[in-house]
Amino acid sequence: MTAENITGLVVAVSLLGHLVLALLCPERF
Repeated sequence: MTAENITGLVVAVSLLGHLVLALLCPERF
Protein backbone atom coordinates (compact mmCIF):
# COMPACT_ATOMS: atom_id res chain seq x y z
CA MET A 1 0.00 0.00 0.00
CA THR A 2 1.14 3.51 -0.75
CA ALA A 3 1.22 6.40 1.68
CA GLU A 4 -1.67 8.04 -0.19
CA ASN A 5 -3.79 4.92 0.21
CA ILE A 6 -3.04 4.70 3.93
CA THR A 7 -3.76 8.40 4.45
CA GLY A 8 -7.07 8.18 2.57
CA LEU A 9 -8.05 5.10 4.56
CA VAL A 10 -7.28 6.78 7.88
CA VAL A 11 -9.27 9.88 6.89
CA ALA A 12 -12.26 7.80 5.72
CA VAL A 13 -12.26 5.71 8.91
CA SER A 14 -12.00 8.77 11.14
CA LEU A 15 -14.87 10.47 9.30
CA LEU A 16 -17.04 7.35 9.61
CA GLY A 17 -16.18 7.04 13.28
CA HIS A 18 -17.08 10.68 13.87
CA LEU A 19 -20.44 10.20 12.15
CA VAL A 20 -21.18 7.08 14.22
CA LEU A 21 -20.22 8.90 17.43
CA ALA A 22 -22.45 11.84 16.49
CA LEU A 23 -25.34 9.41 15.95
CA LEU A 24 -24.73 7.51 19.20
CA CYS A 25 -23.93 10.51 21.43
CA PRO A 26 -25.69 13.56 19.95
CA GLU A 27 -25.47 15.47 23.22
CA ARG A 28 -21.69 15.78 22.74
CA PHE A 29 -22.01 17.53 19.37
